[in-house]
Amino acid sequence: MAILTLRHGASNSGQSGIHLSLRPQALKENNTHMHLAGTEDATISPFSGQDVATFLVERAAAFADRDLLIWVPVDGPEQRWTYKRFLHDVSRLAGGLAEHGIRPGDRVLVHLENSPEALLARFACCWLGAICVATNPMLTGPELESIAGAVGVRGAITQPDLAEVVWKHVSGLEWIAVTANPSSSGLPAHHADSFASLYGQPLPQRSPGPLQPALILFTTGTTARPKPVLWTHENFLWAACLGACQQSIVSTDVLQLYLPLYHVVGFSWTLLPVMWAGGTVVLQPRFSVKRYWPIALRHRTTLTAHVPFTITALQSVERPSEHFFRQWIANRQMPAEQAHFGIEHFSSAWGMTEMVSQPIIGNALAGRLPPGAIGRPSIGYRVRIADGSGRDVDTGASGELLVRGIRGRSIFLEYFGDPDATQSAFDERGFFRTGDRVQLNPDGSISFVDRMKDVIKVGGEGVAASEIEAVIQKVPGVREVAVVAGPDPIRTEIPVAFVVRTKDPDVTDDQLRLAIESECSRSLARFKVPRHVLFINELPRVGFGKISKARLRDIVAESLGKPPLAGRS
Repeated sequence: MAILTLRHGASNSGQSGIHLSLRPQALKENNTHMHLAGTEDATISPFSGQDVATFLVERAAAFADRDLLIWVPVDGPEQRWTYKRFLHDVSRLAGGLAEHGIRPGDRVLVHLENSPEALLARFACCWLGAICVATNPMLTGPELESIAGAVGVRGAITQPDLAEVVWKHVSGLEWIAVTANPSSSGLPAHHADSFASLYGQPLPQRSPGPLQPALILFTTGTTARPKPVLWTHENFLWAACLGACQQSIVSTDVLQLYLPLYHVVGFSWTLLPVMWAGGTVVLQPRFSVKRYWPIALRHRTTLTAHVPFTITALQSVERPSEHFFRQWIANRQMPAEQAHFGIEHFSSAWGMTEMVSQPIIGNALAGRLPPGAIGRPSIGYRVRIADGSGRDVDTGASGELLVRGIRGRSIFLEYFGDPDATQSAFDERGFFRTGDRVQLNPDGSISFVDRMKDVIKVGGEGVAASEIEAVIQKVPGVREVAVVAGPDPIRTEIPVAFVVRTKDPDVTDDQLRLAIESECSRSLARFKVPRHVLFINELPRVGFGKISKARLRDIVAESLGKPPLAGRS
């Protein structure tokens, strides 16, 4: 049977275009990326003939002189990019990357805090056909070395205070550019360029490739090393389109964005949907309690996303009698907080880096949801809740959340360079194993229960307990260690380490605690360092000797604030 296929190329006019043809066996012959993406058949995608470049071109044509980006730094003047200016700068930056030797498929490290440069670099890589590797700027040198080495990068874009760490710990770099005068980076002049020097001649638009790789983000799993999650151009477009629809975003919306761009909430849940609708993004370097309401009022922001600790922090300051917010996005239904802040629409959502967008959503169309619910399954995804035997759970019961989408479109393409990890992430029916335990409520909504994967959420940052454990285990005097989450009123969760000592009478508890804290501070990002180090004679166990982290969490909950937890201020 003949299959309708797409060939991307230049039209007679020299413009990128879409050519349709009916040919048998087209999937096998011409659609390698379609096969890799795990699509179920050769049906035409909603984004056939499009990619991130066409997305930018179309938005610039529709909203040319409207503000896309307003940059609000801690110090210095605000800066603005219209949709037209942003497109122009992206094409020039892509041209400069090409002049620096970057070719389609090459990886470029973007190790930056929230900034215009972080966004421009990400979209410039897409325009060129390169892959942006976006990393957490709080990572230590050894952490950065591990994850950058897993994907291989040719060039790096960073900021002055991080340049030396990047240069020392990322191998294979041909060049490094910093977002200020290179002399402020601490690197020899011949080792660093300025970000401004990366601008070249505008690069012509390439033929669209929706299933070409575009972005690598890192997620935290149960292993010590975060997994590199590969997104395609179609993943970008899916997140933008679906998010705009689910959150009813319109061109008059103004997004206040302070959550990190290397996370899905800050990038694909909010920024991309606002761009899809032609709205405006007010970008801050990071969250600030003191700056939140002044910026919101000055720019008349209508939309923002929160993690639990930002909502908690805002409850400690007086809110204005009036504001312009019509919608907040959070991780669960929070009716008390919604009433306190006077927010008309309070959307809840669940997702993860691999899911690209929001497979579970609690918006105005979902109807009234119980407090704490994360929402209902969204369009474009199939959702199951399975017990330990793989059977669907009954109403009121909990089980593992399983999600199925189309790889390279509604879910990620693969873990870059790790086919075994990619394969093991899915069950035999093609459902992604999230590792999250959820409950099916009587009204059909879903509530989050716990994480089956051993991950701690510190102020919105995912931290693998095993990563911390591996660092502590290296400290002389440590026989065994287990790290669990402890409650915290600001960060929601904090790492707490339980340590079984070796029998060494010459080393006191205080000395060993200091050694552990020193090693953790050297090897781990600050938010991963345990806030408490507790010594215990034996770790509690269940079954075949597996450590009972549930019991350790109970101990933390029972003891928090009491003398045993005074080991770390």
